[in-house]
Amino acid sequence: MTLRPAIVLRSLLLLALLLPSLGVAAERVDYVIENGTLHDGTGQVIKQGHVAVRDGKIVSVGPGKGPASETRIDASGLIVCPGFIDLHTHSDRGIVNPKARGAVNYLMQGCTTSVTGNCGMGPIEVKEFYDKVDLAGAGTNVAHLLPQGDLRSQVIGKVNRKATKAELQEMQQRAARAMQEGAWGMSTGLIYTPSTYADTEELIALARVIGKAGGIYASHIRGEEDGLLGSYQEAIRIGREAEVPVHVSHMKVKGTPNWGNLRLAIDMIKQARKTGQRVTADQYPYIAASTSLAATVFPPWSMSGGREELVKRLDTADVGEKIRTAVAQSLSIKEDGKQIVIAQYGPRPEWVGRHLREIAKQEAKTPLQITEEIIRNGGAQIVNFAMNEEEVRMAMQHPWVATASDGGVMIPDATRPHPRNYGAFPRKIGHYAIREQVLPLNQAIRSATGLPAEILGLTDRGFLKPGQAADIVVFDPKTIIDTATFENPHQYAEGMRYVFVNGVAAVYGGTPTGALAGRALRKPSAP
Repeated sequence: MTLRPAIVLRSLLLLALLLPSLGVAAERVDYVIENGTLHDGTGQVIKQGHVAVRDGKIVSVGPGKGPASETRIDASGLIVCPGFIDLHTHSDRGIVNPKARGAVNYLMQGCTTSVTGNCGMGPIEVKEFYDKVDLAGAGTNVAHLLPQGDLRSQVIGKVNRKATKAELQEMQQRAARAMQEGAWGMSTGLIYTPSTYADTEELIALARVIGKAGGIYASHIRGEEDGLLGSYQEAIRIGREAEVPVHVSHMKVKGTPNWGNLRLAIDMIKQARKTGQRVTADQYPYIAASTSLAATVFPPWSMSGGREELVKRLDTADVGEKIRTAVAQSLSIKEDGKQIVIAQYGPRPEWVGRHLREIAKQEAKTPLQITEEIIRNGGAQIVNFAMNEEEVRMAMQHPWVATASDGGVMIPDATRPHPRNYGAFPRKIGHYAIREQVLPLNQAIRSATGLPAEILGLTDRGFLKPGQAADIVVFDPKTIIDTATFENPHQYAEGMRYVFVNGVAAVYGGTPTGALAGRALRKPSAP
């Protein structure tokens, strides 16, 4: 018997009307990204496939067109991958600032998650910080580390002395509470005060608390110049004795006399990993660093108690001369200040973008005198051209090195910050992987997605697979590139066509939407 088309159509319509009343609903898919080349975050590639999203989650990934949906995004010729996870940002203030929380400079790089609390600096009240993020939303998701430096500052102060037994116990208790409130680990900034005043035993005692709660120990190590190798030894020892995964922040070696030592440091990590220890690193793909002028050239002991105490020491004959000798030696290694460019300095904005040696010549002073003048007037942020290009390329080729910006949320202004704030991820992928072929594209993408998720312990993002949060990036491999330069850093990267945060379009057709779909990512408490 052959059914007439009219009867079949009526039957289908009747079935569609009855299904809801029977408790059966047709699967709803919010949108499908189709025809793209999929990089799933593990290093695996699907030449042409789809990603389907429903209610902020990925529900289907694979070859073909995917399920039916009224909204379909054609990604022909484009790459579809998980949203990038930046393990090292200083967005703590900006991400809760109403003017900056959109984090457009990160979204245009493809970043959907920012890790804050790095280098030992940031909020130590984790729940309070997360609640601020969730109150109004943010451009990216936020995962927080407990900053050891600010923890020590609140318990002990900015003074150069050992912690008492009672103070150490208080810091341990606060560290345990931070982990219960959803911190993902603890960071140190061992070139900064007061983080630097903690000895190895104090750090092990704190890291042991973090390890028991399932967190990581992320460290801006104690020395990135002539003390590099000893600093790596310390970090690895802390991880081993505290039984906690170790993550070395912004792996590099600074200063021309020290070039060549990074290979030895990498060998240390390889050896530790061979023994089963979890040791990883991240890197921003540039030859210049950026931090404060004080941390760059002044010895840590001279800054005990803060900048006011430093100025008092400079005004004390014997101690002041000792400080100036140390600073002069540091400047001489940096080509008498030629490697140090002012990024932000309020009292003399015309100095921004110029190096210390040039400024000194114009002012008829020495670089040492200019440095002291800046410190006495509040300090400055600087860019330090201290690294070797070949070592930058060497570091990024290791499969345990993630990409990270070491930047912060930015709004274009008259300052000249490091271009990494706008371009770290597209530079790694567009310049080094695609154009220079320093490393395979799938490895470069993994270094921004699955690898940082595994390092941090994120289980619900970092990969394209069903059940994961729909943090998704779609970019053009022919045009992805950083456009920010040291001379003109406030320029957004190119090539990002779509960026989804928790399933919401934060960049659509290459244009930021203004969406604040990011949320606080609280680490589940260890059992």
